[in-house]
Amino acid sequence: MAMKDEKPNMLPMLKAAIKEKKLGRLYFFHGEEGFLRNHYLSQMKKILVDELTESFNYHKLTKETFDLRTFADAVESLPMMAETTFVVVDDIDIFKFNEDEREKLIAVLCDIPAYCTVVFLYESVTWNPDKRLKKLYEAVQNFGTEVEFAKQEYRDLINWITRHFAANKKQITPDLCSYLIDITDGTMTSLAGEISKICAYSEADRIAKSDIDAVTEPVLDAVVFEMTNLMASGKYPAALMKLQQLLKMQEEPISLLGMIGRQFRQISTTRILIDNGKGVADVMRLCGVREYPAKKLMESARRFSVDFCEKASGLILETDYGMKTSLDEPERLLEVLVMELAREARNG
Repeated sequence: MAMKDEKPNMLPMLKAAIKEKKLGRLYFFHGEEGFLRNHYLSQMKKILVDELTESFNYHKLTKETFDLRTFADAVESLPMMAETTFVVVDDIDIFKFNEDEREKLIAVLCDIPAYCTVVFLYESVTWNPDKRLKKLYEAVQNFGTEVEFAKQEYRDLINWITRHFAANKKQITPDLCSYLIDITDGTMTSLAGEISKICAYSEADRIAKSDIDAVTEPVLDAVVFEMTNLMASGKYPAALMKLQQLLKMQEEPISLLGMIGRQFRQISTTRILIDNGKGVADVMRLCGVREYPAKKLMESARRFSVDFCEKASGLILETDYGMKTSLDEPERLLEVLVMELAREARNG
């Protein structure tokens, strides 16, 4: 079977171009990691635009200000008291243009002057090139460079977090870095804000878990993960309190049930992997999680039997059916589910 073609990682090429100050004419920036995207965009701007002449040579177009005539004028505008111009276009889906608009856009993209660099940014709009629009797609591929700013690898994030704490004269262990990643959404944008808060809060040189917990609001996935870990540790009243905390936050019961179901499916999968002599890497691959939560899943799964996992699955399905068909309050059904899961766990 032929392997699916994977697009090359163009970020190293962008880094090299910035370092050498030899930028291309057309870029398309997309991906989850807004922190990196904004960082490299800022680096490009420093190279291309002088602060004194920025108002003449830097053109930013948004949904409110973009039209093809304005865009073409910005691209063709000669540099004023400088050698280069910089055009940034925010969240414009060029593949949604009609045929006439596409033809006009292609003409501009294929003939960007040597003094101009254009970047199309995709943040709230998904970058999804349509190969069926052959002429535009070929223009993007032939004249532009796609750069994806994806979430960073776990080890890279840990090193990055450690450096940021060190810059604030604070020390943090790799385990606490992992913990911070997993109670946030794991993006540098979120982590940078949390690091600032933690450093401002903590008076000690070494960061403790209590410092993180004091100022960081965990994402919903992390709270559900913590609730099941409490159950795995036999702390059933604490698990019920965690559920009640989520309900007080006005989280939708049906959504919470779905997340609880997913968590127990992962625990069940992990239990089977453990029983077959598999390790952390296998849990990461099959459950689609990173290293730290994979280790936590293995800790939880070791405390639950295969029999319990099967019963848990049945109880979750019954609760889902009850929420969709009965007149009972969904919140009460969730609380009953946690108590029933606790009872089954006590029984083995």
